[in-house]
Amino acid sequence: MRYIRYASIAIFAVALILVSLANREMVSVKVWPDELAGMAATNPSFELPLFIVIFGGILAGLIIGFVWEWIREAGERAEAARQAREMQRLRAEITRLKGEKHEGKDEVLALLEQAS
Repeated sequence: MRYIRYASIAIFAVALILVSLANREMVSVKVWPDELAGMAATNPSFELPLFIVIFGGILAGLIIGFVWEWIREAGERAEAARQAREMQRLRAEITRLKGEKHEGKDEVLALLEQAS
């Protein structure tokens, strides 16, 4: 299984390198479309290799997706924390009730009853 994972990583790395080599030409990346640049009175642009623009878009999409999913699961994490607190409270109550049941009895007999 480990070799399959290494082979997959190697294939993915080769594909990224090939995409990078095939898209080395410089492109102009503008902040605003030309139609909106007139209203903004400024339109900064950057000259970057195309593969950096492609990989930057992929990376931005991944980050936005991770943040979106983290926000979406906030309710589930809160519910899991509430259930964990409730379980801890119930365990403490069970321990207290078992102590009350065996109060005043011999410790060895209480341990034997508790084990069964």
